[in-house]
Amino acid sequence: MSELAIAEGPAPVSREKSARIGRVVSVEGSQVIAILDDRQAEGESPAPGSPQIGALMKMRTPETVVYGLVTGLSIPDPVNAGGGGEHKIMELELLGEAEGSPETGLRAFQRGVSAHPALGDPVFTTVLEDLSKVYAKPTVSCVRIGAIHQDKSLPAFVLTDDLLGKHFAILGTTGSGKSCAVSLVLRAILSRHNHGHVLLLDPHNEYSRAFGKAAEIVTPADLELPYWLMNFEEIKEIVLSGRKSERESTILSEIVVAAKRLYQREAGDTDVITVDTPIPYRLSDVTRLIDERLGKLDRPEDNAPYLRVKSRLASLQADRRFAFLFPGLQVRDNMAQVLSRLFRIPVDGKPITILDLSGVPSEILNVVVSLLCRMTFDFAMWSDRASPTLLVCEEAHRYASQDSTQGFEPTKRALARIAKEGRKYGVSLCVVSQRPAELAPGMLSQCSTIFALRLSNQKDQEFVRGVLSESAVGLMESLPSLRNAEAIVVGEGVSVPYRVCFDILPDQYRPKSGTASFAKAWDSDPDDGFDIVGATIRRWRRQQRSGAGATKAAAEIDAAPAPPASAANGANGARTSTS
Repeated sequence: MSELAIAEGPAPVSREKSARIGRVVSVEGSQVIAILDDRQAEGESPAPGSPQIGALMKMRTPETVVYGLVTGLSIPDPVNAGGGGEHKIMELELLGEAEGSPETGLRAFQRGVSAHPALGDPVFTTVLEDLSKVYAKPTVSCVRIGAIHQDKSLPAFVLTDDLLGKHFAILGTTGSGKSCAVSLVLRAILSRHNHGHVLLLDPHNEYSRAFGKAAEIVTPADLELPYWLMNFEEIKEIVLSGRKSERESTILSEIVVAAKRLYQREAGDTDVITVDTPIPYRLSDVTRLIDERLGKLDRPEDNAPYLRVKSRLASLQADRRFAFLFPGLQVRDNMAQVLSRLFRIPVDGKPITILDLSGVPSEILNVVVSLLCRMTFDFAMWSDRASPTLLVCEEAHRYASQDSTQGFEPTKRALARIAKEGRKYGVSLCVVSQRPAELAPGMLSQCSTIFALRLSNQKDQEFVRGVLSESAVGLMESLPSLRNAEAIVVGEGVSVPYRVCFDILPDQYRPKSGTASFAKAWDSDPDDGFDIVGATIRRWRRQQRSGAGATKAAAEIDAAPAPPASAANGANGARTSTS
């Protein structure tokens, strides 16, 4: 079995026969209301097949069998115990139908209803044969992610092309199993398609062990993302630190274009370039060009904007936290190597790149995410869909917030462009968030498939309902009561909406997203308290987090040399020039 494969559950077993449970009293669009038959004596347990929220029921028409999900149960006019005469109401959301009849045999299930049940028609419970038809394995490419809630013997599938080709979202509150769901879905897809191209943005270093040897782990210590790959908006945000100075912005733009032209002439290129063209340039040329302009100024007061730009560039080069952006004295045209490693071309046994953003300085995190998202789209567009890529944005609400005062606006525009146009060029987007109500407008509406785990916040629930089709809203009523590792899955990526119990990941592949145990940690005072503080201070000053979970080994790990940069995969040689 592949390292990415998940063991499947038991095979289906037979169940009891269908039983009448009530009759139809109202039909409106996709909703049906039925009155339940009162067959339960006082004090008895519910009979087998008694309706539960999320259960599947069926109704017969002259030519089809119509299936619906229970979305509500009520007693409109309750009476005292033993009084009798109560009407028990069941609300159903119609899913689809199967042509034929139980006597002559049913054909395959299909979404939509051609003939609605009539008033007074009986409502029946479903059996394994019905469930097997409704939740049957699709005939197109698909992967298993878990089991159907109604019957754990039935596997739950997602449609690979519809899931990836039309974007999807995985939403859930903290502790609901969201990170495990992300890992499970990606592992299931990559175990079947092991030459995939996935880039996962990991802001908390949770997924480093989730994919074993099948993942290329990239940390700030070995990340190469040279400054010259940025467009003007991105480099301006870093150099000018968000200041809205037209003079400094103009100076920076002119100097960068001039520096690019110098490098271009030395390389023998004659292509037309702009301030956004991703070609190398030397910061030493930028500094020299600034000095030349300073020497031509007549008034001392005109020096200030030039000096601020020059000073900021010098401080960025000297700051070790930005080493992955400003690597040193040499400038290399290593764009091919950078793209090859990020987008896994060639795959070389590692179809997913996990980019650990936990060590990226918070003041430039949004700029880095903007650069990565923009490069993902641009690479797909200019490669003519040669390598379809999935971009997974964990904690997407952090850098794609609906609040315009937070974050870097070009990041939102880059993600919005992928959401709106990405599928045309072979870029798929996976949005992962615990606060969907805080996401930028339009982000979720572009996701055709939604995995909704437990959501306890009312605002988040209403936001998710607002982007779903009317036929799926009824399922969402159970969002607050979902257990861990359960989700409501709706959209183009599934044959029919369902409640899924995710398969269990092996312990060694679970993301590191567990909450710290205060009770265990506070039971005793550690013997190496000063060592812990010392190691913490060293990492704090170096802006380099430890990847170890054991605090006693923190000092030893902190003293270990940094891992060497991974060799680039399948790229051409790089041109090198001294900065």
